[in-house]
Formats: sequence, structure tokens, C-alpha cells
Amino acid sequence: MTHILDSYALDRWFTPEAGLVDIPSAIDGRVVARASTRGLDFAAMVRHAREVGGPALRRLTFHQRADMLKALGAHLTAHKDALYALAADTGATKRDNFFDIDGGIGTLYAYASRGRRELPGERFVVEGTPEALSKNGTFIGLHVLTPLHGVAVHVNAFNFPCWGMLEKLAPAILAGMPVITKPATATAYVAEAVVKLIVEANILPAGALQFVAGSAGDLLDHLTGQDVLSFTGSAATSQALRDHPAVSRNAVRFIAERDSLNAAVLGPDAVEGTPEFDLFIAEVVREMTVKAGQKCTAIRRIIVPKAQEGAVIAALSGRLAAIAVGDPRRDDVRMGPLASRSQRIATQEAVREIAVEAEIVFGDPDKVEPVGADAATGAFIAPVLLRCPEPLTAKAPHAVEAFGPVATVMGYEAISDALALVAKGEGSLVASVYTYDPAVAEELVFGIAAHHGRVVLIDRDCAKESTGHGSPLPGLVHGGPGRAGGGEEMGGLRGVFHYMQRTAIEGSPARLSALTRTWLSGAPAPVTPEHPFKRKFDALSVGDTVETASRTITLEDIEHFAHFTGDTFYAHMDEEAAKANPFFPGRVAHGYLILSFAAGLFVDPAPGPLLANYGLDSLRFLKPVSPGDAIRVRLTVKNKQPARKPEYGEVRWDAEVFNQDGDTVARYELLTMSSRI
Repeated sequence: MTHILDSYALDRWFTPEAGLVDIPSAIDGRVVARASTRGLDFAAMVRHAREVGGPALRRLTFHQRADMLKALGAHLTAHKDALYALAADTGATKRDNFFDIDGGIGTLYAYASRGRRELPGERFVVEGTPEALSKNGTFIGLHVLTPLHGVAVHVNAFNFPCWGMLEKLAPAILAGMPVITKPATATAYVAEAVVKLIVEANILPAGALQFVAGSAGDLLDHLTGQDVLSFTGSAATSQALRDHPAVSRNAVRFIAERDSLNAAVLGPDAVEGTPEFDLFIAEVVREMTVKAGQKCTAIRRIIVPKAQEGAVIAALSGRLAAIAVGDPRRDDVRMGPLASRSQRIATQEAVREIAVEAEIVFGDPDKVEPVGADAATGAFIAPVLLRCPEPLTAKAPHAVEAFGPVATVMGYEAISDALALVAKGEGSLVASVYTYDPAVAEELVFGIAAHHGRVVLIDRDCAKESTGHGSPLPGLVHGGPGRAGGGEEMGGLRGVFHYMQRTAIEGSPARLSALTRTWLSGAPAPVTPEHPFKRKFDALSVGDTVETASRTITLEDIEHFAHFTGDTFYAHMDEEAAKANPFFPGRVAHGYLILSFAAGLFVDPAPGPLLANYGLDSLRFLKPVSPGDAIRVRLTVKNKQPARKPEYGEVRWDAEVFNQDGDTVARYELLTMSSRI
């Protein structure tokens, strides 16, 4: 029996009985699954996310949510072979699955790691430093980020049923926002298998994830200003979603990643025979054939010096001729079919549109001989390379996206022409530049940056370890302006913050310190009878302070430090030269001497719960210290965070060094680890 896809709603699986549509295999056209959402109560799904999933996630800290993502990654990794087998019917080869399945799982791990390393063990984020709002410092303001009290609706494309879903899911869950995910129906059977593994793992709380296999019905009708709608797909669908009455009326946050005519630009120095020329050819071929060119980041426009057009076309044609197209399950096949026969028809029509202003120089969109498969029943298409003779005046090659193994060569005379050609794409996700000339690199990169979400420089120095033109990475922005949709996904914590509200909070330093569990200047800083270094992590309170005795800095101290360390910079050793420096009144103490003496003043030397000093942040030397000046230190517990291991925690201290007049001469944050046992 043909598999009927289930949706996951209200924490149970729903099997439709009516309105089913067939989903054919890309390999041979047989029906591999059927889908429908008739009978799903989308309003109830949205309520369930808001009333059950949201509160459950918001009760957890960022670190707890990060641990869930890590556990999900491990569970999916243990079952990825089954996903590989299932994905073959989408047209995916083993190489394609590495990008989709392994890439998706890798994104879970990446956000788990960032959540642990870069976010606090709290349910909110304090963003930036406080703003002084009053003369005497009794009224201040700061920004906090908190999870939205809504649902994240993710509408995904057919080309990456695993990665496309997980790269949206990871930052949303980490932010504390429940998700309703809807994959494209054509490959929804792979997404369903991933969600079933996630549900089986029983890691996420109830209501945190729901899944729609088929039409979205009236789902968007129920969205409000607390919700987020994130979409990947065509410009036409993106516009329809953005203009949906509920989305526009309620100012629903909308993130779009859509059509993109990405470019690869060969620098004029990268002539045939140079490493950059060879790297360019290899990357274009890879981007044309991975996922059969069905990538939003694939290279569509090949922009090269006119003098190199012939060499580029010959080299690309030779490489493309060696690409075996056929059944993706075979080891000797390099490129599988498109996701469906309807996609093949759409790609063939797009090639014909482009060919009005370009000539086909390699391949035939209507002729293919797939290895181990039948061209009549599958969605196969051969790689097609075109050449546009007048790219600066042509329109179609810059406006029509053939979403398959298709790209167009365009020649330029001057770099200014190359910049103009790139800009004619009206906004793209990514462009790549191939040159070894620093001046060319600068002119190209800064000339095209405004039109792209990402620019990749590939040359002989980085090529071996480069992730390539078409690989979006969790730590970098995925999105682009204009035609690309104007949205941003991932980009490290930027992707998490899309699902959070930035709020300015104003009040007294004491009140805001208590709210944020972070000591702020001006808040109470009680000197404790017992030195804070003698207290275990859990016994420390934010605001606990030690104030030290003073120490006078002598000329002998400065000279000893200089000779001991080798730092004999003139400002410390030459009175006349130091006075000539506008920043110094004469010979002054080394900044690091001040830090060393400060540590000597506040450190408690006996063994105790303080385990290690592992860093300094935000160090500033604010006023010079001259021989005869006396320094003292105020050390205050600024913030506490649990560590990965339960035996200890991180303590962040505010360290302020004063001179005898009470002026601040240095300020920094000291990072230590303190025992909890």
C-alpha cells in the first residue's frame, strides 16, 4: 500500500482519509506517498502551540533548550541511514544527502553549542550595556530580549526537506518559541520521517513541534503580532504570504528566502592555467550539479572576462560531459533527477526563455540518457550551459531562474561592467569571487556586497578548507536583499533573536540589577565579611564585593617590571620622551603592571572554591598611573552562569581600579570558575 503521510497536531499523529494527492518518485514516477490536510484543525494547532508549547519552552533556560537540540542531533545521527534511503526518491544522491541530512543535523549541533557558549543560563538576554539616563546615575535603561508569546510557522521548500526544516527549527526552539512546520508536499515524506524520529525521541516538551503534511489550509488566518512566519520558496508565493490579510494586518514577523540568480565572478587576473581559474571551473560545475542544481544558492550567472569566455566554456563543457546523470542510488551516478516531472517542465520552459537572449553551448534540456533509469518516467534533465553575448542589455538571463542544472556565461570588459552585471540580478543570496589580486578582490567585494547576503572569496590559499559557494553555514547570515527576499536566517544568534522581542527597560540600577541578575554600576555592592573567593558558586550573590587596601606604585616597581618582562617602552623608561607624549604626564606604570598589582590586592591566596581565572573581558585603561600614585580595587560579582559540568560554575566579576583621588584608572571583567561541591 502507498504510504499516507501523517501530520502531527496537538501531540498526536493525524492520518487523513480524504482529499489525498499523489506524490511521485523523481526516479520513475511511481507514487511513493499520498498527502492531505483535510480534517486538520489549524486554529486548534495554533492555540496548542501558544498555550502548551510556548509556556513549556519558556520555562526552560537557553542552556536547557540547547541541550535538547544536542540530544535531537544525536538521535537523528543514529538513524540517518534510513533517511538517506528514503531521500533517494526525491532525486538525491549520497553527495546530495550529505548537504541535506548531515547538514541539517549539523545545524542542530551548531545551535546547541552556541546556546551553551554564547547565551546565558537564563530565559532572557541582556543586550549591550546600560544607557545613562540621569545626571547622578539613579535612573538608567537597558535592552532585554525575551521570547515572543506566539508560534513560529515555517513553510519550507522541496529541495532540502531535512536541512530546510532543521535550520529554521533550531534557532526557534533555542529562542523558546514553538514551531508548526510545513514542508513542500513534493518531498514531504522525508520531512515526515525526520519529525517522526524527533517525536519518537521524546526530547521536546508537549506542543513544541507540530507538523503539516500537505496544504496549509487556513493556518495563516490565525496568526497575530506575536507570531513569526518564515518562508523559503518562489517570489510569487512569498508575495502571496506577505500580502495575506492576517500577516499584513497584524504585522506578523515575516522572513523570506526566495528566488536568487547568484553569480560567480572570475577576476581578470585568473586566466587559464592559474589555480583560481581551475577553482572557478570546479566550483561552477559543483554548484550546477549538486541537488541537480535545485539549490537556492546555486550559481546561475557565470561572469567572466571576455578574453576568458572561450576557455571557460570549453573547461565547463568538458567537466559537465563527465557528469553521469541517472538513478541516484547508483554509485556511478553523480547527478540525480529533479524533484518532480513538473519541476523538469518548469526548468525546460525557463531555459527556453533564457535562450531567447542566449545560446546553448552545452547540453540539451529536452534530451537526456539517464544511467539505470528511464527518461520518460523520471524527472531527469541534463546539465545545460548557455552563453549570453550581450549581457549588459539582456533581461531574461538576469530575471529568469531555471531551478535546475542550468547556468549562463556572461563576458565583461572592465570590472565596472562585472559589477553592473552582478547588480542586474536585483539581489541575491550569495556571490563568489575568484581572484588572487588584492586590488581586484577589494573592488569586486565592496562593489557587490550591498546586493548580497554573503560573498565568498575563493583562491589558492583557502580553497582546500573552503566550504564553497553554495553552503549556508549556521554562524553566517543566510538571506539576501531584493529579489532574494530581504530576509535573514541563521547568522549565529541573529537567527535566534528573530524569535524574540527587544524591549527597553528603564529604572534604578538596583531594580534593573535585580531583574536581570546582573550587577550594574550604581546598584548596591555590599562588602561581605567573608572574602567572596572563599565562597562556593551557589553561596555567591550578585553584588557581593571586596574592597582592597591601597598600594603605592614606585619608580622602582616600574623599572623592575620593565626589565623583568622586557617591556621597556619609552613611556615607562624615558621621562622626557614620555612628557612629549600627549597622553602621559611623564613616566607611567605599565597597564599590565596595574593589572598584576590589582590581582595581588584582591586575590585570596589560600586554597578554596575558586578554581581558576580564565580570562578578562572589556579591559580599558582609563587614566595613567604615575610613580607615587596609590591604587586600590573594588571587585564585585557581576553575573553567575552554570557551566557544562555540574561541579562548577562561571563567575563574572566587575573589577574597577581606582587611584588615590577616587578616579578610575582601569576597568575590566574578570572571569573565574568556582566550585559547586
